[in-house]
Amino acid sequence: MYKVLKHFVDLTDNNYEYHSGDIFPRDGLKVTKARFTELSTDKNRRGFPLIVEVAEPKADEPKAEKPKTDKEPAKRGKKKNA
Repeated sequence: MYKVLKHFVDLTDNNYEYHSGDIFPRDGLKVTKARFTELSTDKNRRGFPLIVEVAEPKADEPKAEKPKTDKEPAKRGKKKNA
């Protein structure tokens, strides 16, 4: 699975737009290994990587949770004059 780093228009997929954070490829699209290599390196028209490979979560692994803290978030607002 790949994640999009920078917005780009896929010229090999009817100008489909990918935005930063999207998953590449979109559902139903078959992509060659050469295309993955092209987009994940600087060997494309933009000259820098547009996608990065990310590990797919395994079906039997629970999702990572944020660590719990005892601290409450700092309150923001106007200071009271003493």
